Amino acid sequence: MNSQHSKKPATLLRHVVLFAFNDTATSAQIQGVEEAFCDLPDKIEEVYDFEWGLDVSPEKISQGYTHCFLVTFLNEKDRDTYLVHPVHQEFVANLQPHLAKALVVDYWSRR
Repeated sequence: MNSQHSKKPATLLRHVVLFAFNDTATSAQIQGVEEAFCDLPDKIEEVYDFEWGLDVSPEKISQGYTHCFLVTFLNEKDRDTYLVHPVHQEFVANLQPHLAKALVVDYWSRR
């Protein structure tokens, strides 16, 4: 992943991932998921950019989702490669025991 881009493309493919964790997931397990997700861009070259954060909305309508990850791609081919990449698949398998629910939305950015 290259976070210092000299010229940003006109449109980008955004892959938004929201997680809600099981009540039984410990802080250490959740931190492990966070760290593992943050490692993916360094291991999967198709990732153009990445950021994440925790819900801080005062609206209180997050429906239990606490974590938001934004993975950015230049095109659908790169996103599709990421989805089936063995490192991503291993991450998903390790995540499953701790996850109550997930929501994924992909969209093309507009200005």
